[in-house]
Amino acid sequence: MFTVLVFLLCAASTVSVKGAAAAGPRLNNNRLYKFSYTTEVLVDRAKGSKAGSTGYRISSDVDVNLVWKAPDNDDDQLIQLAISNLRIEPVSHRSQKNNVLHGSTAENVLGAAKLAALTKPFLVHLRNGKTKAFYSYRAEHATIRNLKRGLASLMQLQLNSGKVIENDVSGRCTVLYQAAKGQVTRTKLLETCKTPETGFTTHSQVLGVNRKFSSVTTFTLEDGFIHSASAEETHLLAVHSRRSAAVKVISRQVLSLVGVESGPLEVAGKDVARVVESIDPKLGAVGIIAEKVKSQCKGCPSLFEHWQALQKQLEPASLSKATAPRSFLALIQSIRKASKDEILKVLKSASKTTLPQVVDAVTSSQTAASLDAMLEFLNFTDAKGLVLQERFLYACGFASHPNERMLQALLDISKGKIGSSDIKESVVIIMGALVHKLCQKGGCNLPTVEEVKKRILEGPYSTQVESEVQMYLLALKNSMLPEAIPIFTKYAESEVGGYSTIALTALQRYDISLMTEEVKKTVNRVYHQNRRIYEKNVRAAAADVILSSNPSYMEVKNLLLSIGHLPHEMNKYMLSKIQDILRFQLASSKVIRQAMKDMISHNYDRFSKVGSSSAYSGFMAQSADVTSTYSLDILYSGSGILRRSNMNIYGSSKGAALHGLQVAIEAQGLESLIAATPDEGEEDLESFAGMSALLFDVQLRPVTFFKGYSDLMSKMFSMTGEPMNVVKGLILLTDHSEVIQLQSGLKAGAEFQGGLAIDISGGMEISLWYRESKTSVNNRGALVVTGNVTVDMDFMRAGVEVSFETEASLDFITTVQFSEYPFLVCMQMDKTTFPFSESLTKYESLSSGKSFVSSKSKKQLVPGSEFPLHQENSNMCKKVFDSGW
Repeated sequence: MFTVLVFLLCAASTVSVKGAAAAGPRLNNNRLYKFSYTTEVLVDRAKGSKAGSTGYRISSDVDVNLVWKAPDNDDDQLIQLAISNLRIEPVSHRSQKNNVLHGSTAENVLGAAKLAALTKPFLVHLRNGKTKAFYSYRAEHATIRNLKRGLASLMQLQLNSGKVIENDVSGRCTVLYQAAKGQVTRTKLLETCKTPETGFTTHSQVLGVNRKFSSVTTFTLEDGFIHSASAEETHLLAVHSRRSAAVKVISRQVLSLVGVESGPLEVAGKDVARVVESIDPKLGAVGIIAEKVKSQCKGCPSLFEHWQALQKQLEPASLSKATAPRSFLALIQSIRKASKDEILKVLKSASKTTLPQVVDAVTSSQTAASLDAMLEFLNFTDAKGLVLQERFLYACGFASHPNERMLQALLDISKGKIGSSDIKESVVIIMGALVHKLCQKGGCNLPTVEEVKKRILEGPYSTQVESEVQMYLLALKNSMLPEAIPIFTKYAESEVGGYSTIALTALQRYDISLMTEEVKKTVNRVYHQNRRIYEKNVRAAAADVILSSNPSYMEVKNLLLSIGHLPHEMNKYMLSKIQDILRFQLASSKVIRQAMKDMISHNYDRFSKVGSSSAYSGFMAQSADVTSTYSLDILYSGSGILRRSNMNIYGSSKGAALHGLQVAIEAQGLESLIAATPDEGEEDLESFAGMSALLFDVQLRPVTFFKGYSDLMSKMFSMTGEPMNVVKGLILLTDHSEVIQLQSGLKAGAEFQGGLAIDISGGMEISLWYRESKTSVNNRGALVVTGNVTVDMDFMRAGVEVSFETEASLDFITTVQFSEYPFLVCMQMDKTTFPFSESLTKYESLSSGKSFVSSKSKKQLVPGSEFPLHQENSNMCKKVFDSGW
């Protein structure tokens, strides 16, 4: 009996009975509710005032009346809304000269047809205060229907507090209602809104765009219906790395009851659809959620015409200037709107010198047409096309929002015939980077991702060729798959030093929570050589993993106790590493201090070892937005020849981190050149020197300077001192695109892009006559970041663009004089004076061609400097350069 009672009570609560308390606003029969309605949109920089904003205001009168009501439910209503007396004006006061709307009427701006469509009455079916259907004319322009939807959405509210999911012009959103006496506040949780238009964004928080938004509507009620409604919606978009590069959009709606007059009688009928048809057969249910608006660019140049205007800025000689990445970003915008044939036309017409930059732009566009064009244009069976093929692959690796199809394209290439072994390696290595990015977006279970994961996880065991094993290990390093940790753990103890180094540096990239006891035991065995003797650079890499993986007290103590029993230069390197961690307050500094309280671990004999190897970290830049740090690790052999040089640059912002750059130069087996004795465990190493680069968390294919004694000798006599290029090109760093659907029915398009022109090269020179060696890492770059937010109504547009740009170079040079021991080492890290500028542009225009543009910019020169290293280095540099003169 009790169960039946509960069921009947629940059933009764779901039925609305005539005369029961209202669930939503109710209109009275034979009444015409007359409102004044204003909607405005403002676009400005983040801290701008209304007086300086760009945008417009639309004002009108609105008549609302009841058309039909369900016989058995007063909350089931069909209402009619009619807009009249339309006015359009600028949102801020402008002089006559700068006012694009001066002297214009609504008909001038919209055109007679669109004005007539906007003022045609439309119908809204409300049930319990929620929109069940929106009726308008399918022949109308989408912008007109969206404006009507914006007004209709102000009719929707519930009279009791609670959280609900409902549809309106903004999409399907979660909404919070708070009801008080005569007033209801509606807060829309915009992050929950689902709309037909989806955008994309850069996954990296450091390089990405921060978004903040709010939407609050306050209703006042009188006699059961809306007396006033005031809505304000704010969207703020800011570049993480420079939050002053920000744009805000404010949308406001105000609906106020002016009076109530005698109006038309409601129509009789039981079915809403038949009632609507009886009013006007051309009216149709078109949905309350805003529809897409296809914007047409009148008079815009074609892709080929745009390319012809930009091509001079993309010549190799211009790549160190800000005009190159700015042109690169503009070209990407055009390519994203172009067809495959249009893109191929540009690729085929580009000169030999500009073609690599076009490949960067086309690949970075990341559209189906651009990928198809690249796959048709490139011939991977031709070894002569290595430069263009690698530019394509690197652009895929740096892709801001890759999809499964891009990964499938690389997988297909890897299965086919490839003319160059270098390209074969790059394809697999970059596939690993795409797997990581797709997994970050939740696509780890996509069929193509699963296939590539299986291939690279099984790859190291499928071949005995050293270069192929390294290729698969580097692909796994890029993939950051947790399943790869056991593989790296195994290869960390490999007899091949190259395998061990890749495995250990890969383990260092993983989150500390994934560093199991088994992994830590393995890494400690490598460092302490419990099972076999390892090369110094392998042991140094193992030490880096230990010290960066939340080491225990005993791990640190054992590491300290090893100092004094290591090869001379490694003793010095480890001391410098410990001191750098303490000085820079890195994560493991606390446990190191605890271990150093033990006098056996920390004493003069242990901490007074001499040598030239070093490790040093410092700040490159510190601001409220982003912090950039660098580290320089140099490890020498006992004979004074470079064993490993490792330069890292990191960026962090609001808790997010980015490994911006790593350039590692390694050399081995060069002792025979100066008749020196190799260190323990390095007696049989083949002569080798090479460079490896990691850029924006993507490991690139390593570059070899020479390998083998004969290759070494030929290079020795042909060395020009010119550095070898490691990576050169244009990279799309920041890529954010979205359509902001405003509650008023208007749309704001937001596009934030950041382009980098980069040239990283490195070299190694050895002079037997002067008994001197020099290694150099040269970084040249130009950065441009733009943010553009536009409200486009087809007949009128307004927007703001913020941007900043800079050009910079950073050189790291190490000079070693090994004529005596301890040998003299001088490290220099120089930053040249560089320009920095930021600009703000506001614009408004009408379809008639009338326009207004306002721009202002700020420029400054940032003085160059030599980054500080330890005092010991400064003293040695004086000796090196004094002896040189």
